[in-house]
Amino acid sequence: MTSLLEKDAEFRWINAQQAAYDELKKRLITVPVLTLPDQQKKFIVYCDASRDGLGCVLMQKGKMIAYASRQLRKHEVNYPTHDLELAAVVHALKIWHHYLFGQHCEIYADHKSLKYIFTQNELNMRQRRWLKLIKDYDMEIHYHPGKVNVVADALSRKSYANIALGFQMPHELCEEFERLSLGFLHHTTAAAFEAEPTLEQEIREHQKDDEKLQEIRELLKIGKAPHFREDE
Repeated sequence: MTSLLEKDAEFRWINAQQAAYDELKKRLITVPVLTLPDQQKKFIVYCDASRDGLGCVLMQKGKMIAYASRQLRKHEVNYPTHDLELAAVVHALKIWHHYLFGQHCEIYADHKSLKYIFTQNELNMRQRRWLKLIKDYDMEIHYHPGKVNVVADALSRKSYANIALGFQMPHELCEEFERLSLGFLHHTTAAAFEAEPTLEQEIREHQKDDEKLQEIRELLKIGKAPHFREDE
């Protein structure tokens, strides 16, 4: 869908775009369930960057508060790896400014040199500009190996870029993917992918075990529940 918004791009809404739109709606209303932040406690941010996009996750006490990702802009494709990783950090600070400004937070990235960004002597103009923004925050940057930075890594990369690695992932990472409802979708099947709403089916399943509804059904049988009816 993002490619349709590019300058001079032809707007063609076909099956692939509709499937992506339906899947996006589904992802926004289903697990992982986000928790509310506590401004009295420390925030933790996991960041990752790839040649496809930037991804970041805001967490607190092991629970996810928010997540975000975006595709790289055309000029960002030429950034060196160090700058891309730093761009992911800046992206997180900007979008979660209302959570992080004035609060102590810890940033985890899978590029070790970012730990020394505050003590580097030689910085390019882009890094100097970003450093002015970063210094306004009470934060620490830590190195986090990419192989365990699975959540932010999944947000920053296209699924087909990781599909070959998906079947080689350690068992604990596979369990983490399952817990977060993340998965791989091969690019050749994207056009045929269809997302179906699940809310109605979930309501039907839960109604079977609801004690109050069972009581109402029994009252319906003997005509003592005039304000209720049961249909298919």
